[in-house]
Amino acid sequence: MNQTTYLPERRPVKTRDAKFSRGLSAALASHGVTANSISVSGMTCGVLAGLALAATTQPGWQTTAFIAGAVLVQLRLLANMLDGMVAVGTNAASPVGELYNEIPDRVSDIATLTGAGFAAGGNPMAGAIAACVAVFVAYVRAEGKVAGAHQEFCGPMAKPQRMFLVTAGALASAIAPASWPIMTWVLAAIIAGGVWTAIRRTSRIVRALRSPTR
Repeated sequence: MNQTTYLPERRPVKTRDAKFSRGLSAALASHGVTANSISVSGMTCGVLAGLALAATTQPGWQTTAFIAGAVLVQLRLLANMLDGMVAVGTNAASPVGELYNEIPDRVSDIATLTGAGFAAGGNPMAGAIAACVAVFVAYVRAEGKVAGAHQEFCGPMAKPQRMFLVTAGALASAIAPASWPIMTWVLAAIIAGGVWTAIRRTSRIVRALRSPTR
């Protein structure tokens, strides 16, 4: 397949058209930073976010670790946006690039949500279940494409919404009393919303596959 004409399906992201985003992606490309390296950097941020959240149970580190976790989650999302922008902007988009986009994302989801489960106010079982649900939601989207439909990015608990809740929960936990189970609430919301998202995506994919016009 000709890499110069390959255009991947991308998640609709409003901030992709922002002047800041376009300028940053152009700067990265001009300095020779590849889209795949950005994807791996995003995964690194996701893993570090999980470690930071888990570290909130250490005496004296709760506030700092929660804030660090929130920042790292947002850096992961920034990298997730920029890798595609750089790939398309430099005509380097390819099926291999999609692997670099998808696999690090799943590692990030698992690490971050598992870390949230071990965070102060979290629940390890809820973290593990949330990680499984997040991976399943992405799996449904990918299977839809394999079956011949478009990639279905609908929510209400797609990756941006999951990471928004984790970020908000981490920042709230940084200032709330240690006894508040905020991260458990966040994980419960991600589990419930993720199950509903998987159902919605499956339903939409089935309708698309059955459509006589596809």
